[in-house]
Amino acid sequence: MPSGSNSIGAEGNGSSTGAPAVVLEGVTKTFRIPKEHRTTLKENFVHLFRRVDYESFEALSNIDMRVEYGDFFGVIGLNGSGKSTLLKIMASIYEPDEGRCEVNGRVAPFLELGLGFNGELTGRENVYLNGIIMGLTRREVRSVYDEIVEFSEVGRFMELKVKNYSSGMLARLGFAVSIHVPAEIMLLDEVLAVGDVEFQQKCFSVFEDFSRQGRTIVFVTHDLGSVERFCNKVVLLEGGRIEARGGAQEVIATYKARAV
Repeated sequence: MPSGSNSIGAEGNGSSTGAPAVVLEGVTKTFRIPKEHRTTLKENFVHLFRRVDYESFEALSNIDMRVEYGDFFGVIGLNGSGKSTLLKIMASIYEPDEGRCEVNGRVAPFLELGLGFNGELTGRENVYLNGIIMGLTRREVRSVYDEIVEFSEVGRFMELKVKNYSSGMLARLGFAVSIHVPAEIMLLDEVLAVGDVEFQQKCFSVFEDFSRQGRTIVFVTHDLGSVERFCNKVVLLEGGRIEARGGAQEVIATYKARAV
């Protein structure tokens, strides 16, 4: 089986050389799922010499995809279609089992709610931790800290441990950190799924600003209205395969027809 690869360009973006922001060629990702779930020490001891059987789940199969600089690229599909796995491969969280994923430029990922947050640290500490993980220096985080807090609207809770935050507070703080990283490529997974209407409108304003700036965004969502409003290109995933690609209206129509 060919080994997978996932590389991130070290010298800024590749737009000046004609390289795409993201390119995937033949990307396949399979997970091993245990058929028996053992959760206690007693269960493990009783079944000490019984082998755990696994089944294979192919989350992605032979994905070919190209995201150009300046694209607002939507990824849609039912739950379990492979959307989040695709973003995690782009973010180098997962390595593909086959094929390659090449990302040319600094990436700002906002994937799962609270991903990268340490529940035992305060909001302030997590802002610095996540900013540094995303490639900022401590000085750079300090320079945008007040803007992050203002956007997130959780200022009075910044000295509280994030394990005590609501899901909406986590979403606002995580998104606020992501948009303040000077990255060429943003990876967004269901960023509008949690949060009130006012927060969603703030996100829409950010999306509009980024589109005008020519930023590259890969956007996973179930919100088809947002896809139609913002995305110039869309792919439809089904069972880990690309079943349709093209403009937003065309792919959304295909999705709705197949979902009936």
